[in-house]
Amino acid sequence: MRDGFHREARRVGERIMGGFEARYSFLTPACVSFHSPGAKNMFSFLRESEEIPQNNPKLKAHAVKVFKMTCESAIQLREKGEVVVADTTLKYLGTVHVKSGVKDPHFEVVKEALLRTIEEAIGEEKWNEEMKNAWGEAYDQLAEAIKAEMKNHHDETA
Repeated sequence: MRDGFHREARRVGERIMGGFEARYSFLTPACVSFHSPGAKNMFSFLRESEEIPQNNPKLKAHAVKVFKMTCESAIQLREKGEVVVADTTLKYLGTVHVKSGVKDPHFEVVKEALLRTIEEAIGEEKWNEEMKNAWGEAYDQLAEAIKAEMKNHHDETA
C-alpha cells in the first residue's frame, strides 16, 4: 500500500513538475495580483516590474519550493499524521516572510492557485474533493507552521 502511494505521489509530482517547467502558473504575478492586489509586492524581485515575468527564474524557483514543501507535508501527514519542518528551515521561512510583509490572506491566494495548478496537472477526471482536501490540508499545515514562526519572529523583535 505504502509503495503504491509513493509511486503514485512520485508520478503525480513528476507530472506536476513538468507542468512547472512549462508554466508554473500558480505563482505568476497575474494570478497573484488578480486575487490580491498588491500581492506582487511580496516578491522583491517583482516589485519594480510592470510586466508579467513568465520566465522569471526567481519566481519559478519559489513556485517549485512551495510545491516541493507541500508534497513533503502531504507525505508526512500520510505517514506520521503531522507536519514537521526543521527548526532552521522554519526560522528562515518565518524571517523571510515577515521581511516580505506576507500576511494571512497571501497564504490563501497561494493555496488556491497551487490547488488550481495541481488540478490542471492531474486532470479533471482524477481530481476530486478528497484530493483537493488532502492537498489543501498539507498546504494549510505547512502555512500554519510558517505563520507560527512569523509570530515568534515578531515577538522576538518587539
